[in-house]
Amino acid sequence: MQRRRELIEAAVRAIRRHGPAVTMEDVAAEAGVAKPILYRVFRDKAELYRAVGSRVAEERLIPALTGELAKNRHPREHLAAMIDTYLGIIESEPELYRFVVHPALDDRPVAPELVGTYKQVIAEHLTRVIGGALRAGGLDSGGAEPWAHALVGMAHEAGDWWIEHRTMTREDLTMYLTALAWGGLAELYRKAGVDVDAPLITPFVVR
Repeated sequence: MQRRRELIEAAVRAIRRHGPAVTMEDVAAEAGVAKPILYRVFRDKAELYRAVGSRVAEERLIPALTGELAKNRHPREHLAAMIDTYLGIIESEPELYRFVVHPALDDRPVAPELVGTYKQVIAEHLTRVIGGALRAGGLDSGGAEPWAHALVGMAHEAGDWWIEHRTMTREDLTMYLTALAWGGLAELYRKAGVDVDAPLITPFVVR
């Protein structure tokens, strides 16, 4: 298990150094091991993609999202914070993000489940986080799973476009995505008797 973790960390360093087209040779060199040793742990590059994607989701994104949701703030601010946290991570690690969501397996076709692994891990964790937050507020948590997948899909697609084009600031993109997603959630809170029309205190306000 320790060897696997060390190799994943070496892969992350190699990706930062060489970009998303990093090779297994690059990873082995970064780890200071022979390629056969690398292949004993990861059968192929596809398995390495899954491992790195899970690592990014579980060790960086999910703790960051959970930390933001633990703060006492307006529900809309929570939504904006989740979106901004996701965009902030892909902005800070663009090469790692490209590696995870745009697999390049040499001349082999890319299996759709490679990118799906990364999004699935995020959505599964986010389901629990959203469900817990809704229950804590006395709200119906039945929609937590589809909402989690919808939010991940929206943020992923918009973030994928944004990281390549950068035609607006991260704050503006967060504002637009928050405005799009907030409508349904606001109605849910209102039906539960929660005052969601109070003034916001963060800059993520639709102007």
